[in-house]
This record gives sequence, C-alpha cells and structure tokens, in this order.
Amino acid sequence: MRRLSQINIVLFFFFSLHVSAQAADKIRIAIPAPNAAYLTFPLAQKKGFFTQQNIAAEVFLMRGTLTMAALNNGDINYLTDISQGVRGAIGGLPVKIVACYLPRSSLMVVSRQEINSVKDLKGKAVAVSGANFGMLQLIARHFGLDPKKEIKVLAVGTNEARLAVLKQGLVAATGVPPPWDFHAKKLGFHVIARSYDLFNYPQVGLIVNDRKIKQSPEEIKRIIKASIEANRFIRSNRDGTVQFLTEWLGIDKDVAVATYEALLPAFNDDGNCPEDGMRLVIDGAKNAAKVNREVSMKDVADLWILKEAQRDLGIK
Repeated sequence: MRRLSQINIVLFFFFSLHVSAQAADKIRIAIPAPNAAYLTFPLAQKKGFFTQQNIAAEVFLMRGTLTMAALNNGDINYLTDISQGVRGAIGGLPVKIVACYLPRSSLMVVSRQEINSVKDLKGKAVAVSGANFGMLQLIARHFGLDPKKEIKVLAVGTNEARLAVLKQGLVAATGVPPPWDFHAKKLGFHVIARSYDLFNYPQVGLIVNDRKIKQSPEEIKRIIKASIEANRFIRSNRDGTVQFLTEWLGIDKDVAVATYEALLPAFNDDGNCPEDGMRLVIDGAKNAAKVNREVSMKDVADLWILKEAQRDLGIK
C-alpha cells in the first residue's frame, strides 16, 4: 500500500509537470535588429526568465512596416521598438506601450580629436543616419545649437560607413550606438556626448495591441516580470551578460565588454517608462507625421499591468 502511495505521488508530480509544460503560453516577440539595446528579450529567453513565468517565448528579428501589421493581425504578439509603437498609436492604430526596459537612448557622438564638445560642431559637418537623426537634433539643442541651421548634415547609412567618412575627414563627428564608440576610439576618435547622460528617451519596451490588454493581462504581466528579471540580471551580472553577448552577437570578448559597459547606464531594473522622455518621443513622432493635435501619455501607453507586475516583484 505504501509503495502504491509513493507511485501515485510520483505519477501526480510527473503529471503536474506535464500539464504545466503544456499550459505554457506561446508568444512571439519581434526585435528590429540584433542590437545589444534589445538584449533584455533574448537574454530572458536564454536564461529561463520566460520559462519561470510559464511563457514559451520565440524572440526573432523582424524589420520594417510589416511589423505593425503583424502585431495587429496576431502574427506576432509583442513589439519592442518604443518609437515604432508611438508612431503607430499616433497614426490611429490600437497599440500601447505597457513597459520600458531601456528608458534612455544609447547613442553617442564621436568626433575627431580637435573637437572637444558638441558646441564645437557649430558650422561643421556631421554624419547621421535616418535612425539617429532625431536623437542628434536633441543632443545639439541640449548644447544650445540649432541643428537645422548651425550643423551641416551628411546622410550616411551604416555605422561602419559613418566612421569611414569621419576617418576620411569629410565630417567632424558622427552618432553611433555601442559598440561603435569602441571601434571609434581604436581609430583615434573620442566620445564628446552620451545621450543617456543628457535626457531620458525611451527606446526599448513592450508594445501590444489593445485587444491583447483586454484579453490577456495576466500573460502580459508575466512577460513584464520576466523582462524585469532579465534587466536585473544584466545590471548585476557583468560576466554572465558579457558571455551572453559574445554568443548572441558573435563578437569578441573585448567588444562585448565595451558594449556592456557603454550600455549599462541605459537599462533600468523596474520597467518604468519616464514621462519626460516619452514626451520627447511623442513630440518627435508628431513632427515627423505632421500631426498638430495634442497627444498625451495615455494615448500611447497603458501602464496599469506594469504596476501590478511591480507589486508582485516588491517594487514600490
């Protein structure tokens, strides 16, 4: 009889595990680039933070305008580019930002050695890409420059190409994300501004369809919790994060270390979405779309699920 009871306990335990595995919510999270700024999500997948929340997550690359359509028709469940989410919401799509994991942009301004500050760029040429043009404008304004009148803009697409024109002396400075500041220093250039030292500008978060908020708030909460745990790991475990970066991005350890150290100040550990930074994102999206109406934080973000996740994690 005792042996039968033991067998029943073992079978019950096995069955419980099986049911739990079967019940895991399958989700698809799209990131726009294999960029360390989006580290939260692949790391949460690799280190088991999603699994701990009974989430079977697929994290994959998806670029371009099709991502928003895929979110709305359910082909994917979550987007991660906050600017894209804000543009979609302002454009009338039923999407909201529900959490933020990189509340400050990681863009850096690197320059030739004779340039000592952003103010020294007055009247000089700066290489930019479409993706970082708005951020460079904000940085210039922070230092009292009119980016439209006092800086000559040279449009150059890739990070590598922008460093090349800087090396050729065609421009005085350019904007790059980590680890391109590391490569710039090896070429003899130096960093004269880091955007995260100057202002908040939410870059990476969780964007969902309004329908998802109504139908699956518990799933969203578990994903938020897993992602916060991933950010806590990033902020507290240097060696583990560096090792993951080398594997995920296929980079050398010295590049991974430089990437980690450059990006670390931009990550949060609570999922909060700073309203002052969101105002900058909203205003930039409004200007780009030539929208004149007032757009509030509530029009683009819905943070009540985040607050519940934070309470579960003991975050005040």
